[in-house]
Amino acid sequence: MSRVLVVEDEAAIAELIALNLRHAGFEVTVAHDGDSAQAEVDKVLPDLVLLDWMLPGASGLTLAKRWRGAQRTKDLPVIMLTARAEETDKVAGLDAGADDYLTKPFSTQELMARVRAVLRRKAPQALDSAVEINGLRLDPGTRRVSCLEQDVKIGPTEFKLLHFFMTHPERVHSRAQLLDRVWGDHVFIEERTVDVHVKRLREALAPVNRSQMIETVRGAGYRFTQQVVNAAA
Repeated sequence: MSRVLVVEDEAAIAELIALNLRHAGFEVTVAHDGDSAQAEVDKVLPDLVLLDWMLPGASGLTLAKRWRGAQRTKDLPVIMLTARAEETDKVAGLDAGADDYLTKPFSTQELMARVRAVLRRKAPQALDSAVEINGLRLDPGTRRVSCLEQDVKIGPTEFKLLHFFMTHPERVHSRAQLLDRVWGDHVFIEERTVDVHVKRLREALAPVNRSQMIETVRGAGYRFTQQVVNAAA
């Protein structure tokens, strides 16, 4: 689960952004001024910062420049949020080190798309790296799934679903979160569709005794666990 720091001094806007991010499966921390934002970054390095330009204390521009200049935070992804729409302001924000620039007012859909795009650009290696859990191996580069050298036949949607599960193990994901993270929130399909693809994924994993790794959490969603397979294998 990616950790996002929202730095916004207007409480209503900050809460709206945080609500949408949490609904999409992100872990969110909110800071309302420059000093609090710096304290949060010092405490735990987030995966992404949504940074308002105008803040009490240190401005967003000042923070972005500071973070780009420090070894620990030089690669920290930053999206600047601001009401300043002039081209010179955008250039100043990007020159300060922002990875993207979003002008208020903006839609929730555009914000989420920008967040995902920046995270993808910043971690292409993580998206392409093979992942292996208890003998089950998924390789995005070759689009292959195997278990202890035995190939697993799997459809493209089930492949994406398994990839998300394996890169976010031991967490409960609601159907809405899975739809957003695997299908994308621009695709309007029913939440029950998730159940169909989870069933197909379990069927694909059954021949290699790994179907039990996908747990149904009643009333909450699904969890990919590393525990069950130990008894089943």
